[in-house]
Amino acid sequence: MDQKTKTGYRGYVLKALENSSCEIGDILRVEKEDKVFEGILIPRSESGDDKHVVIKLKNGYNLGIKVTSETIIKRIGKGTKPSFAIPSIPKQNPNLPEVVILSTGGTIASRVDYRTGAVRSALSARDLYGVVPELSDIARIKTEIVFSLYSENITQTHWSQLAKKIEEHISQGVNGVVVAHGTDTMAYTAAALSFALQDLPVPVIFVGAQRSSDRPSSDAALNLIGAVKVASRASFAEVAIAMHENLSDEIIVINRGTKVRKCHTSRRDTFKPVNASPLAKVAKGKITVLAKDFKKRNPLRKMILKPKFSESAVLVKFYPGFDPKVIDWHVKNGVRGLILEGTGLGHVSKYCFESIENAIVNGVVVGLASQCIWGRVNMHVYDTGRDLLNIGVIPLEDMFPETALVKLMWVLGQTEQPEEAKKLLKTNIIGEFSSRTLPDEILTKGGCKDVK
Repeated sequence: MDQKTKTGYRGYVLKALENSSCEIGDILRVEKEDKVFEGILIPRSESGDDKHVVIKLKNGYNLGIKVTSETIIKRIGKGTKPSFAIPSIPKQNPNLPEVVILSTGGTIASRVDYRTGAVRSALSARDLYGVVPELSDIARIKTEIVFSLYSENITQTHWSQLAKKIEEHISQGVNGVVVAHGTDTMAYTAAALSFALQDLPVPVIFVGAQRSSDRPSSDAALNLIGAVKVASRASFAEVAIAMHENLSDEIIVINRGTKVRKCHTSRRDTFKPVNASPLAKVAKGKITVLAKDFKKRNPLRKMILKPKFSESAVLVKFYPGFDPKVIDWHVKNGVRGLILEGTGLGHVSKYCFESIENAIVNGVVVGLASQCIWGRVNMHVYDTGRDLLNIGVIPLEDMFPETALVKLMWVLGQTEQPEEAKKLLKTNIIGEFSSRTLPDEILTKGGCKDVK
């Protein structure tokens, strides 16, 4: 075994494996004190120590064994190195609706990398179809890799590229579009595409996973099945996100792209609606539309593509002791739009007023959203809010900061004129804010309200 094979083994354990002529995939017998273990030698994390060997037992569990001078390692069988074989594509049913799966990367298109112990992008949209053969009973699938990136690397340029690619497939007559995307910034991209793809004739459904597709606890397959079901058959035509509703593998919840947020780092039910109720649910193969108002599917409708986004918009979070020189710096460096993430009903310290006013005088569009997860800004209640309104700050209703930022990026991509940009920012374009927030829509337990 060569250190260059990057198996994760090094030092004392690597030497012991080399002395026993052991390779990854071989069947080993490890004798330690009065115990004997047999299993397949697998790679381990390169960040691990140099004292343990890891084998996969017959029952499927991985076992780490500390190797000492008394430990005996024997190679008792030649194995095969772990590899991923691309499954064959199931036969297509010509009578089913057609859905395109566009892959952008992320956990749903990843597998565990045993060398690092992390996950890495490894699966294409075609692979996803191959490992979830149930999709062949739902729709005719075609796939395309648009790019392969972890979602933290996706920018406004990628949003524009993706919007154009979706428009291309919709113009070819597909019945729906599914976008496989990393969950970390999926809500940003879903909001962006909600503005870029207007008057959609068919659904555009984003889907991701909190666990990579080769893990036993993966949510990838069920999420993907739900997304394809909705894209191919739902009665609405909107941009939405399809993910687990709760911790069980029973229900996929569909939330609008401008009203949903990732709320947990690792739970499978991480996406929750904000100041809204879910658009629909998928349970036992059945789609139930929950929203009263929605854009209906209409294959004859002509979609309007507006894919331009500005990179000259920023989000600034206010906090106690915030230095307004941060705002001055952005203005000096040519920013055209700024979202203030203020406290409560829409406030920032009076010490920021001069910098904010200077930004507005210099043609910067300044909007304000609340740091609170639920509720809406109301800048008429306290004099701080009224003063900010008088300066020219735009209250952003019940949009949460991430959606507000994405909208401002899109707005500045549509016009160079500050006054026109302000008008667009205040216009409810695709349901990004509601006319009022009712008390029963304010969610306090991190979950979405049950809709009967």
